[in-house]
Amino acid sequence: MTSGSTSLLDSLRNAGISPNDSEELRLNKSLLMFATGLASVASMLWLVIYWSLGPQLSSNLPFAFQILLAVNLGIYLRWDNFDFFRISQLALFLFFPFVVQWSIGNFITASGITIWGLLAPVGAILFMGVRQAYAWFFAYLFLLAMSGFFDFYLASADLKAKTQIPIDTAVIFFALNFAAVSTIVFLLLRFAIQEKEKAQARVTEAHHLLQIEQERSERLLLNILPGAVAERLKNSNQTIADGFADVTVMFADIVNFTHVAEGMSPTQVFTMLNRIFSSFDELAEKFGLEKIKTIGDAYMVAGGLNDDRENYSDAIADMALAMRDMLSRDFTINKAHLELRIGIGTGPVVAGVVGKKKFIYDLWGDTVNIASRITSEGVPGMIQVDGTTYRRLKGRFEFHEPQTIYLKGKGETEVHRMIGRRQAAAPQAASAA
Repeated sequence: MTSGSTSLLDSLRNAGISPNDSEELRLNKSLLMFATGLASVASMLWLVIYWSLGPQLSSNLPFAFQILLAVNLGIYLRWDNFDFFRISQLALFLFFPFVVQWSIGNFITASGITIWGLLAPVGAILFMGVRQAYAWFFAYLFLLAMSGFFDFYLASADLKAKTQIPIDTAVIFFALNFAAVSTIVFLLLRFAIQEKEKAQARVTEAHHLLQIEQERSERLLLNILPGAVAERLKNSNQTIADGFADVTVMFADIVNFTHVAEGMSPTQVFTMLNRIFSSFDELAEKFGLEKIKTIGDAYMVAGGLNDDRENYSDAIADMALAMRDMLSRDFTINKAHLELRIGIGTGPVVAGVVGKKKFIYDLWGDTVNIASRITSEGVPGMIQVDGTTYRRLKGRFEFHEPQTIYLKGKGETEVHRMIGRRQAAAPQAASAA
């Protein structure tokens, strides 16, 4: 088959199909167009056979059937009324074979041409559905019964003699009729299964793409929210706000960032911050901590919001030391030789999701305020902790002598500057990490 004929068949098969049609409706339209094409080809073949047999058989009815199929198809393509087209085509498939039989004589002289009427209930199953097909099947059985009644009780001997057809011709048409109908039914079922498999493949592909997008959305959500919070947000529209009795919060602030950024382009500033904060994200993941947010040139992380580890205060301290050491040693990340001020506080907090659009997961409370203000009043390169954090860490970390600083809203406050892990605790920290 040439590409031109293939293109013509595809155009006919897809005639009347709208982009807004459902998969089921598209399949029904394609199947009916395919059945119409098969019936048209079969009727043309029957015309050729009739003509080859001479004047003993009339070709008027097969020719009329061909014309009616073409006219009905033209009406459908012009007005796009698929429901009318579907019923009218099935009616032609159902009634016309019986009309032909009645015009020829009986079941035997017509060579069982009424078998063509079976295309109507079979087509109804494929084009309309099982429930609607019952009526067409019962109509086919009724016409068969009525034809049998006419043949048995009403056909006279004279009529039988007038319509007598040679036995060899009758046998040939018996074989042709049953073979043709069987072939058409087989091709229709084959076409239906192929189209359904294609539709299923499209659904499977769409489902796969949907899964990819869902996984991408979930990864994005997990980059914004803790896992447990993200799951609650997906499953409920309720406000998410939790109280935690004990959380360790850390702020890290880049020293003199505004001054350093003055001589840079926006792209350079972004690249510098992204490189540093991305390395901090990796450390947070390594130590099992929850990054909360970045605020300009400040970085906020917390421990104790999940059940991943018990010694979250130690993990915060280890991360703070790792951040400070990385900026002081790794100048591929810290090309501008920036320094940090780091403040750590421990205590109760309130955590929740704020807003409905561009929402964030945030922390509130006195603990957060203390950690933030300790950071602001800190010394470059130094890690300062509040009294609660110090008492929790002093057995495993070394500190300078306590300092008293003034904090807005808190007054004179004692803070402790961390030096590093005690030597005896270092191996234990390494194994824990």
